[in-house]
Amino acid sequence: MPPARPLTVNILTLFPELLEASFSQSILKRARMKGLFEPRLINIRDFSRDRHRTVDDKPYGGGSGMVMKIEPIARALAAVRKRYGTGKVYLLAPTGRRFEQSQARQLSREKTFTLICGRYEGIDQRVEEKLCDGSISIGDYVLTGGEPAATVIIDTVVRLIPKVLGAEDSAACDSFSDGLLDYPHYTRPRRYRTWRVPEILFSGNHQQTHAWRRQQQLLRCHDERPDLLEQAKLSAADLKWIEELKHSRTKRARSRGRRKS
Repeated sequence: MPPARPLTVNILTLFPELLEASFSQSILKRARMKGLFEPRLINIRDFSRDRHRTVDDKPYGGGSGMVMKIEPIARALAAVRKRYGTGKVYLLAPTGRRFEQSQARQLSREKTFTLICGRYEGIDQRVEEKLCDGSISIGDYVLTGGEPAATVIIDTVVRLIPKVLGAEDSAACDSFSDGLLDYPHYTRPRRYRTWRVPEILFSGNHQQTHAWRRQQQLLRCHDERPDLLEQAKLSAADLKWIEELKHSRTKRARSRGRRKS
């Protein structure tokens, strides 16, 4: 039986059609059909009060581009708050806090929250300072608008809601669920061209398989994202394996150096 109240997400945007396409496919579509997730798309232009539905203007102090105005956004938020409730309000902006799995888990436990998608050169600073509870960035790069970021955040959050995914432990096994990258996955065929699946996965020894997968997580992080190892809660066995990895690689590097000389 679906919950009495699904997770509802209000999205203030200038291009609701971009988001509706994302919410009508795959996991997000199934979550909506199950009554676990409800998106509300609010077109900011509907809250402009001139006949041209203007939502932007030239920046004070000069400069290139246009800036989104605070007035239509404030009116849109007021209307949503009165009709539905907004929950926490977040501006999607490159200046925001970097979005991570821990924040996704927190948002997945909320009843509702609101995202504001920016466009153009920027958005009036008073929106972030006076109307929002915070701002979120999905990475150190610039998008044309906040809609792709909203899709990323909502997809990440919704899949954490119980009963959204087919397998109950799927989300628990994802990358970053324990602060580390995921281990590698394989399926049939066992051999493709000369590329084989690691033999350990056919051993039938679950303890050895679990240990191998953990080591692969540590290896990936060591090589690709060492910053994750600095933050993760590692066991004594994890730390010992990492030290052995470093020692083994140092030994091989020295051996190669001697052969070259």
